[in-house]
This record gives sequence, C-alpha cells and structure tokens, in this order.
Amino acid sequence: MSPSLSDEHTLTKSAFEVGESVGMSTMEQKAKLVAANTRSLTECGSRLRSGHLVSFPTETVYGLGCHALDPVAVQRVFDAKERPLSDPLIVHVVEAEQALELWDASSSNHKSQHLEKQALKVLTTTFFPGPLTIVARAKPSVPQIIMANTGYVACRSPSHPIARALISYAQCPIAAPSANKFGHVSPTLASHVMNDLSEEDVWIVDPSLGSLDETEKSSPGSINNSSKDVCQVGVESTVAKVQIISDNNNHFFGSICILRHGAISSNSIRDALKKANLDAHFEVKDSVQYTPDNVNNVAPGQTVKHYSPHVPCFMLSLDRQQSTSAELSNEEKELLAKSVIIDYSGRLSQYKKYALAYRDLSPSGDAQGAAANVFETLRWTESVEGAIRVFVPDLSSEIVDENVGEGHALVLAVKDKLTRAASGNIIGVFR
Repeated sequence: MSPSLSDEHTLTKSAFEVGESVGMSTMEQKAKLVAANTRSLTECGSRLRSGHLVSFPTETVYGLGCHALDPVAVQRVFDAKERPLSDPLIVHVVEAEQALELWDASSSNHKSQHLEKQALKVLTTTFFPGPLTIVARAKPSVPQIIMANTGYVACRSPSHPIARALISYAQCPIAAPSANKFGHVSPTLASHVMNDLSEEDVWIVDPSLGSLDETEKSSPGSINNSSKDVCQVGVESTVAKVQIISDNNNHFFGSICILRHGAISSNSIRDALKKANLDAHFEVKDSVQYTPDNVNNVAPGQTVKHYSPHVPCFMLSLDRQQSTSAELSNEEKELLAKSVIIDYSGRLSQYKKYALAYRDLSPSGDAQGAAANVFETLRWTESVEGAIRVFVPDLSSEIVDENVGEGHALVLAVKDKLTRAASGNIIGVFR
C-alpha cells in the first residue's frame, strides 16, 4: 500500500536521476534481477552455499543474504553494504530447531541455561515463523563476525514463502541484514535493492519476474496469500535479547530486553511467557539504544543515524506540531517551499500548503498502514525535484501505554524509524 501525493503536480526525478544526485558512479552494473520461481530459487540456494550473495524478500524488508557459517561470505555482506563490523547480522532459519542449535543454552543442563532454554523454546514456538528476532548467547561454533564479537547471535524464522523456500534450497542458515547501503533507508522492493547495490555482485530475487507455484506457497509456515506480496509488515522485525542473570545468593532470574521495535509487542512476549508459567522468572523491558557506529552491539538497528534518506531529515518537536501556520516566519515559509513533509495522522497538516511535497503515512493514525509505508515514503523524498529538507513529526505523544499490543508496537517502530532517519535531531523551527 503506497500513500498518494498531496500535490499531484509535484515533480519527481527518475530512479536514474536520483542515483546521479546522490553520487551513483558510472561503473558497470554487476547486480542481477532473478525470478522467484522454483528453478531460480534453487540456483540462488546453490549460489548461497558457494559463498556468494542473494537479496530476497521477507515479510518485513528485503534482506542481503549469505551463508551464515562462512566467514568469507559474511565479510562480502559487510563489504557490499559498507557496513561496520560493529553492527551484527541476523541469522535466518526455517525451523526453530535450527536456531536452537546455534544458541549455547540448548547444549547444557545447567540450571541457568535450563531456564534460558525454556524461554527460547516458548518464544520460538509462539512467534516462529514471523517478525521476531531472538538474541541469545551463541555456541562457540558461530562465527564471531556475524555477532560483532559479542558472543550473542540473533536468529529469526521469516514467514514469507520466498524466504523460506530460499533457505531450504540453500541448505544452510542465511545471515541477512537489510539489502541497502549502511545507514540508508531499508528496501521493500527489488528496485530499491538495485538502486543501492547495482554495482555489487548480488542476485536480487524479484517476484514480478515469476514466483512460486501453489505447492511452494502452501509450504509449512508460509502464511502469505501470495508470494508476489512482499514486505507487508514494512519495517524490520522486533529484536528481543534473552539473558539469565544471577544475584549474590546465586539465584537466577531472566531478562528479555526489547532492543528494536517491530510488529511483535513486548506485551505479546509477556503473554507467551505467562501461558508457559515463566512470567514470574522473566522481566520484559524496553532497552532500545541510540549508539555511534563504533560501538559493538548485540543486535542491528541500534545506531542513531539509520534509515536516512539522502535529503537531510529533521524531526519537529511536539510544541511546533501544535503551532498554527500563522506563526510561520517568512524564512520558514521559503524553506518549506523547498521541503518535503512526511506526516502521521495529520499532525503537520497545517503546513501542507506551504510544502513542496507532502505525504501522510496514515491520515487515520493506523499504525499498520504507516509501518507498511514508512520506508517507501522515505525513499520517495529522494525523488522529489528540488527538495533540500525532509521534516517528520516527533511521535512521542502517540506512545501512551506499552501494554496496548501490536498496534502500539508498530507505532513504536514507526517512531523509531523516523527518529533514526532524522539522526535524533528534534527542532522547534523549520530550518
């Protein structure tokens, strides 16, 4: 679902012109678009096994995949994305058992690890396949390069049928961050991946060129109605870190920290633990961070500058959102005439008539719709002819009760993406 422009006369640049404006070189294109049918995915699986890169759609965003247990292949992902080694990768598997094989808790009967193993089994049983990534202490066999040398490995099982088929054909776990240059807006279409990675040796799976047959689409765990529908969630998975801590009396208790907001809420995680009678042993808490690039993180998506369009982006303060357009200075009006506004639920609608271009992620305040649109809309700003600024609203006032559920989780996710797109810069005037 794509939002429509508020001004149908707004000029936009072609993808080629956008590439030129942000410094795309004239080097020969190496990336290759491939179909998503059985034959093509079988070839992609072989390519992954041999240590090369394949970009593929999931229910969240497009991933840039490699053989997760091959350090040379993993390095190729970091090189293609120009991604710092301090930012770890998520390992994608089909079955929960494949993730459990990578976590250290599954190999020991120690009391603390038994409690951790119970929590991991509950979370994987409840949320796999789906948009939840679980971070836990890794076995020694897991390459340190995918973990930023932290000793913690992130795993998830995607629900999209193309992703699941590709992992099965690869016959190995696939490490896959989003398929874009580091810090840029995450891709939700094959064309987005091509725009960012055209000069890299990567195959890009494009369902529009042909997709899975009915038997493949109905494979276990594939919940999508059509394999041609990709990235329906629109934002990356929720990331939850599972950890066991002991006190001075050697009593063990668990902590589940939400490190990245996505479609799965903390309340849903609490409910799953309660149903398994583990809620008394685990505290679920929000631990989202905003770190510089040189800090080694246990999960991706923690850097303060992330998901950023190539046009400078700023977040408008709550006070400015509540102001009227009559309070605009002449200088602000002149700047708005060269600026794009991305709105949510009409919070900035009073400035629409002054803006070069305007889109509302969801005029009705529907978090699911906003999440599905946010990355495509951030990329759209790069195509608006003459745009020199992007302004987005601070959504802090939308955050009321962390126990509301999935809708609340997606509001948190949209807020997080906009905050990082603006590098955390909140302003009180248009400047």
